[in-house]
Amino acid sequence: MTPRVHNRKSFEFTGSKHNSDTSCSCTPIFLNMGVKGLQGFLERCCPEACVPVNLREMAKQHVAKSQQGCTTTANTTNSPTLVVDGMACLRRWYSCQDWVCGGQWREYMDVLRSWVEAFTSAGIRLVFIFDGVVEEKKRQAWVKRRRRVNGEISKIFNYLKAHGEHPGRELFSLPSGLAGFTPFALRSLGQEVFCSVQEADYEIASYARQHGCMGILGQDSDFIIYDSAPYLSVEKLRIKSLTTIMYDRQRLCQTLGLTVAQLPLLACLLGNDVVSEEMQNIRNNAMATYRSNYPTPHSGAVQGQMVLAVSHLVSSLWGIEETDLIPQSLNLSAPHRELLKRGVRSYLLPGHEALQQGDISALPSAFEKHVSPEILKACREKHVAAEGFTVYSVVCEGVVQCSNTLEDGENDELLPQALVYKLCRQRTYGLILLHERDGSSIDLPAVKEWFVYPGNPLKEPDMVHPIPVSLPCDQPSLDLLWFGTGPEVSVLRLTSFLTIFDCQELSELYRAVEDSLLAALCLVTYIALQVQTLSQEDLDAYLSQAVCLRLKTPEELQQIKLPFLSSRAVQLGYLYVRGLSHMLGANCASGCPLPSAAIMPWHSFDGRLFHSKYLLAHNGTEETELLDRDPSCLSLFLRLREKLQETCRRHGRVLQSRPRAPEHSHKATPGPRYRERHSGRPPGGGESWRERGEMTGGQYQHHGGGGGGGWRERAERGGDPSVYENRERLWERGGGVRGGHFHHHTQSYPERGRSYRSRGRYQLAPRWSQPPAPGT
Repeated sequence: MTPRVHNRKSFEFTGSKHNSDTSCSCTPIFLNMGVKGLQGFLERCCPEACVPVNLREMAKQHVAKSQQGCTTTANTTNSPTLVVDGMACLRRWYSCQDWVCGGQWREYMDVLRSWVEAFTSAGIRLVFIFDGVVEEKKRQAWVKRRRRVNGEISKIFNYLKAHGEHPGRELFSLPSGLAGFTPFALRSLGQEVFCSVQEADYEIASYARQHGCMGILGQDSDFIIYDSAPYLSVEKLRIKSLTTIMYDRQRLCQTLGLTVAQLPLLACLLGNDVVSEEMQNIRNNAMATYRSNYPTPHSGAVQGQMVLAVSHLVSSLWGIEETDLIPQSLNLSAPHRELLKRGVRSYLLPGHEALQQGDISALPSAFEKHVSPEILKACREKHVAAEGFTVYSVVCEGVVQCSNTLEDGENDELLPQALVYKLCRQRTYGLILLHERDGSSIDLPAVKEWFVYPGNPLKEPDMVHPIPVSLPCDQPSLDLLWFGTGPEVSVLRLTSFLTIFDCQELSELYRAVEDSLLAALCLVTYIALQVQTLSQEDLDAYLSQAVCLRLKTPEELQQIKLPFLSSRAVQLGYLYVRGLSHMLGANCASGCPLPSAAIMPWHSFDGRLFHSKYLLAHNGTEETELLDRDPSCLSLFLRLREKLQETCRRHGRVLQSRPRAPEHSHKATPGPRYRERHSGRPPGGGESWRERGEMTGGQYQHHGGGGGGGWRERAERGGDPSVYENRERLWERGGGVRGGHFHHHTQSYPERGRSYRSRGRYQLAPRWSQPPAPGT
């Protein structure tokens, strides 16, 4: 049967649907590519396959059909179930007006609550599945997108510095950590949430089929290829009426002249995540044949014609038994045939075993020998249940990644968040992998880190070695921290957690203040120790907003008026939120001494509130006014600040008052004079952190003289060898320190024959040196 050709009309094609990526925390970032051209073809050329549906009515029909046919499995509940692609919903869920200040997390929680209630009131059960991995075959696509988003972030900061106002939705970027925190938010609302251990689309389609679900709610054309539940568009969803569009695979097949079993081959020949450029010749030949058979007077439907052309090819090839995945008549080289088989198999769903009951123990583990089988099993189970954080990525994948953060690449003063939190990540890795070691560096594991920050070209991962956590006793095993019982184990968990952030002294506040405030104080203390350029005003802003947030309603937070926006405050807000996700990972590794809820941003951070406190603190506002004239808030704030200052003093960190003039000259075009006024340097000729040199264990080290002697000397004394080797390489490329100052704006590079400025945006590594391991 040949494809019906009445749809060969000219149309404007918008390309395949790419789900928007998000700045998630230290969890894998999703990349849903879909089938090239198919989504546009469905919407433009195959309207009969785009069926409007009412989900309430669909749910009633689903229940009636199940009861009538008695076909439900043992695992299927009586409630009609929608499997929701969590990542595809993030941009729909985050409808809050303010995103640039770090996120309006209380309001976001209200949005999620209302969204969930709309379905539950209709008797529809929801199961959310989030991406839990980035497969290496998608790494280059991930990197490409990260670089593009870096350019978008640069535009955001240019706008902030030029105008001092919110950029609006035109430059919209999801708040950092949204993908990582949302599963916890949904579970707190009583929802079932899972995190994938392989391709999320596959697990979503598999779960829906195995459980006889009512449908899949997402936005990826792969869902129409899988022989699974009906594919429902989240983009077309109207939450008040619970109406949307269902993409009907049966009607698509009728239009294309194919069977459902032939759709996987169609998807791979058109191009998808697994197979793309390798099939270009086949697509070209199919298009040539199609145009000769079906000449058209219009030329605007290239991609639509491509879908029809490849469909016609697949239909003409299929004269063999169904057991053959790839028709023999498709002339392919052996490697391309094997690649095509892999692609087709990726769409074939199992017919048994529920997602949460799958044999996850059969999956490979990067550092299996460093943990017990019980820990290996537990961390995978926690990951699938979306309860773990970081540990699965470290133990089973050996890879941790973090997407883009709103950071000003032109700010010479503030460290990128990836470097601020590197020390706590190393200690977390150490807690996971280095127990019961003799201190030898032989066979020392190294975690691959793909962290996005200004200056990182992302050509290869950073190999980051774990470091031991300095505890009064021997470093405990993960088995003891996770499975041990008794009061002494509880103390050990808390001590391990606080030590990761250099906050052992804060243990006396445990149970004396709210857990969320203890977490906030711990995080602010760590930031103060790591970022020496922060002033007392910055830290007051952090603490005062955490204290005041407890008494604010979402409506009050929305009504906060900001006279202008500070680009520096924006970066500090995002620095805090990224810290919460690092804290969540450390808490999980330590055996959860704090409840996960205490570390959620809706309990300790609101972007608008923090921004208002930042502006007030730097304007010299009295403490009473800073704490909303609430005596109890003021008393609590002073107690926390005293503890912060005491901890900093013990670590040799002296906090200073350095109020900053407001960034209000927004009509001026940023240039040399503007940067002089807004460089973020302390009054009195203070140096930026780059001018002072690198940072170690919360203390900046000044290296004078020419050459890289300081780094070489430190390398000889110990620490992470890969860090120092990288620095030596950067030094040779011209990124060294001369007389305490970085000379990088006009530094030439003889070996490259061009200036530093011409090296390109993504080759700026010399601008930030990696903090070395402590104790060197």
